[in-house]
Amino acid sequence: MDKQTSCCTANRSEGLYDSSSDHTGLTQNVTRTELKFAEKMVKIPGGEFLMGTDDNEGFPTDGEGPVRAVQVDPFLMDKHTVTNDEFTAFVEATGYRTESERFGWSFVFYQFLPKHPQGNVQQLPSTPWWYALEGACWFQPEGEGSSVKDRLDHPVIHVSWNDAVAFSHWVGKRLPTEAEWEFAARGGLEQNRYPWGDDLTPNGTHQCNIWQGNFPSENTQEDGYVGTAPAQSFPANDYGLYNVAGNVWEWCEDWFTRAIDLTQSNDPKGPSKGTSRVMRGGSYLCHRSYCNRYRVAARSSNTPDSATGNLGFRCVADLLK
Repeated sequence: MDKQTSCCTANRSEGLYDSSSDHTGLTQNVTRTELKFAEKMVKIPGGEFLMGTDDNEGFPTDGEGPVRAVQVDPFLMDKHTVTNDEFTAFVEATGYRTESERFGWSFVFYQFLPKHPQGNVQQLPSTPWWYALEGACWFQPEGEGSSVKDRLDHPVIHVSWNDAVAFSHWVGKRLPTEAEWEFAARGGLEQNRYPWGDDLTPNGTHQCNIWQGNFPSENTQEDGYVGTAPAQSFPANDYGLYNVAGNVWEWCEDWFTRAIDLTQSNDPKGPSKGTSRVMRGGSYLCHRSYCNRYRVAARSSNTPDSATGNLGFRCVADLLK
């Protein structure tokens, strides 16, 4: 397979139908509140680090390099991604409806499709393992009849960038910049391939939830999971962060560009405009033979209104000065 193509993202513009008549005002204003879920945050010390990679396993066309020195200020970060339980609290408090709910569909990996879908389902020609499934959304990830009641501690999925921003306002936080995310994910290690070092499975032990076997036909589940794992699983990195490699992609604040601005070295924020937002960390669908974007320097992107069954987020907060 062509390693330059990402197996992990499906873009809403590729949806073969749009079953919702409610297309106006998809983003909803949510009042910013005092800090919530503060107990799940850890302090990230900040400092200078070498961002990006020139690793031969990397994808230069993704803008992973060149390696450059970047400075970030200290900040607070969620030690794990936002969970279904936390997102439930948000929805119950605000009445928020996600974009997948309002569009009426989201993207589901083919192995998770119900045997007898209760709504329309259409395959994407460009990435045939993705299906646009009517009714799929955060609280019914596999469409009508599914539920998150038995996975409240798993990452919330089927959430767009706009949904993530709305949640972050409600909890008094924000999304991380791409530089903050990479600094934190590295956990103080310099230019290592993964958050724990350079060996994917040190001493034969799995450190993250990614695809094992032959993508996309067989997942041997050697790491214990075929889909999402609990948000707080596998060993944390040295900053106390869980699952910054694999499990679910994580939205970042920045607009995506492959042409890195090397003049931004102090808390870079990315370009001022764009068409897609940065995603980091890879997911349970990533495999070295194809996507290989669970490396700490790897990048991808999607449009702000897109949502899939392997895409979530975590929040950060500024330290009071």
